[in-house]
Amino acid sequence: MKIQLLIAAKADYAEYLSSVLSAKYAGTFNVGVCSAEEKVNETLNQKEYDVALIESGWIGAQVIRNVKLPLALWSDDSVSSENSQGIIRIKKYQRISALVSDILEHFAGIAPGFLDEGGNRGNIIAVWSPAGGVGKTSVALACATRRVSDGNSVTYLDLEHFSGADAYFANEGKSITLLFERLASNADVIVKSIWRRDAGSGINYFNPPVNYDDINELTVEDITGIVNICARASDIVVVDLPCVCDRRTQAVFGLADTVMLVTDGSRTAAAKMNIFSSQHSIFDDIRHKTVPVINKGAKMAGTLFDKAISLPLVQAADPVSVYKTLSGNSFEI
Repeated sequence: MKIQLLIAAKADYAEYLSSVLSAKYAGTFNVGVCSAEEKVNETLNQKEYDVALIESGWIGAQVIRNVKLPLALWSDDSVSSENSQGIIRIKKYQRISALVSDILEHFAGIAPGFLDEGGNRGNIIAVWSPAGGVGKTSVALACATRRVSDGNSVTYLDLEHFSGADAYFANEGKSITLLFERLASNADVIVKSIWRRDAGSGINYFNPPVNYDDINELTVEDITGIVNICARASDIVVVDLPCVCDRRTQAVFGLADTVMLVTDGSRTAAAKMNIFSSQHSIFDDIRHKTVPVINKGAKMAGTLFDKAISLPLVQAADPVSVYKTLSGNSFEI
């Protein structure tokens, strides 16, 4: 279900903002425009709107009565805040992605349950390894980038205890901690208010938690909810998991359509993989949907799998260059 949004502002601003929102956020908003103050009430009588972005000086009693969330646009030359009749103010001239983030965050607070949780669910790819240092995150991001190039909307969800997202993406905007805090209040809208889109790869991602312990505090139910929410918002969700195999990791295994099991040629990784496959009952449950990924130019050892994705060793100091180079490989068996 889309949010019905009215932009009631001077013509140049309203038309430009409407065109950008209609092009880039067509899946989130149905946008209407009113560029004359005397036409605002008439416009509201013709159609019901969920949110109205309105010039501060144009706000009247009917606007407050007829719109679920009226937001007063303000700028340095706006009228004083007293004329906005106490409603929420939102900065008029800012990056449109930040403007959208603010709109969705405020809307989530007043319209819980707005989105239909029974909608289509995207494909979930869990990327995991029992061993650290095998290039799991590079594989996850390479897979995500490849899926974007195939025309999919892809969300990268980093559930590592110590997020490395800052090494790959610009850390601008709100933290994923906001989603953790608002899971009970229309989290589907919150996801769209805080995720960012990487200009280079096209991946949707989240800024790291405010505190490194935020992810540790999430329950199995929280993790399940977050993954499902992201899957409702995207064609594909690539979940980057920590190297532990606790109940939360196992819950993501259960949700996943595909589990990418990453290793390399090191003896340590081989030993840990052997322990997981031979002594951990969860492996039997996921084997049918497991895709082994042999990274760093290593050769597949043993007979655990008949086939595997083999990725080359990429020697580069920049981690972004590594995953973008790897994204040129096929991730299908």
